Amino acid sequence: MKKSLVALAALAVAGVASAQSSVTLFGVVDASISGYSSTSRDLNGATFLNPFYLNKGSVKASRRELANSGYNSSRLGFRGTEDLGGGLAASFWLEAPISNDNGQEGIATFARRSTVSLSGGFGEIRLGRDYTPTFWNDTVFDPFGTNGVGTNLISTANGSFGAFGTPAASTAPFTNVGSSNYVRASNTIGYFLPPNLGGFYGQVQYGFAEKTKYSPGLATPDVANSQRQGRYVGGRFGYANGPLDVALAYGSSTVGDQFYVGTTTKVNTLNLGASYDFGPVKLFGELSRAKNKVDYEVTPFAGGRPDIDLTGYLLGVTVPVGAGLIRASYSSVKYDYNQPAVLFQPAVADPKANKLAIGYVHNLSKRTALYATVARVSNKNGAALTVGGPAFVTTGGFTPKTSTGYDFGIRHAF
Repeated sequence: MKKSLVALAALAVAGVASAQSSVTLFGVVDASISGYSSTSRDLNGATFLNPFYLNKGSVKASRRELANSGYNSSRLGFRGTEDLGGGLAASFWLEAPISNDNGQEGIATFARRSTVSLSGGFGEIRLGRDYTPTFWNDTVFDPFGTNGVGTNLISTANGSFGAFGTPAASTAPFTNVGSSNYVRASNTIGYFLPPNLGGFYGQVQYGFAEKTKYSPGLATPDVANSQRQGRYVGGRFGYANGPLDVALAYGSSTVGDQFYVGTTTKVNTLNLGASYDFGPVKLFGELSRAKNKVDYEVTPFAGGRPDIDLTGYLLGVTVPVGAGLIRASYSSVKYDYNQPAVLFQPAVADPKANKLAIGYVHNLSKRTALYATVARVSNKNGAALTVGGPAFVTTGGFTPKTSTGYDFGIRHAF
């Protein structure tokens, strides 16, 4: 009986193997010793009303830790493809984030990507949780790939700028998939152009909000963000040929709604990225503009809340040096709250920040690398962006100023 069961199991495995063209287990384990420091300063001084004010100087919040994903995001995944014949193929991709520094998160969620797709000469139709088109330009044209302390400020700022009004509670220590549509969107249908278009590529994506609708409308519960939040629509089109790669992307994410107030809050993002490989040096660049706007069913008499704009740019470079790679980037962002001028009051300066990052990667093999990155962010006019780690101290009259950090680590891919 035992031999019969073994034989049946072997036949079952053989049947699966014959139907499945390929199944791959893959992953990245990345660990680093990382340090972060956020310094706030007291910018106040003696005034006519308070001539004896004593400036408090500065206060620093810092932390050193064993972190993960300083060079590449730590992950564990499974992907497979079945050849259906006639040029058709079915495939799946399940990819989970892992926290190898403390082991708290393993294959608990496939939050990085969980898709099934059908592809052929027409292109690819992909269903599930996937990267958004607008995020691709942020990471592809960043020398640091939006990882570690070197992550460009466009990515850092947009991560919070496009957050949902009341994000779903995270089930610690698992990755929260309900906080924004900035990097990835859930419940999506995507279409990708076929790869044989002479260098042209593109995709469109629609993500369902998956909210319950009521008829009549008065039966709708009076709960914020219960009707439209979570919807995403976007696209990306580009051209890659030889050393040149350039792409334009647009996306609209519904981040909030108030049914009975009659408002819908959206974040619309437009970005353009490009890179050119000269051989001895590769250049990167990106321009980005995001707008947080409120659509009103009935526009208030006073005009409603002004739109909030977030603009930014990135310049980067990589230089191969033997078995290594030097990486550097400069990025800058600016917030514009479009506040109307107030009579007899000085105009409020727009918050802005800039960041300089430099690093080196030494490849020990095709799969293993050592890396080092240092970065510094300078904030002005109330901006509070960091390289990671602890937030700024803002109580007691302190204003965020600079954030510095480093990553020294090892990455192994399999």
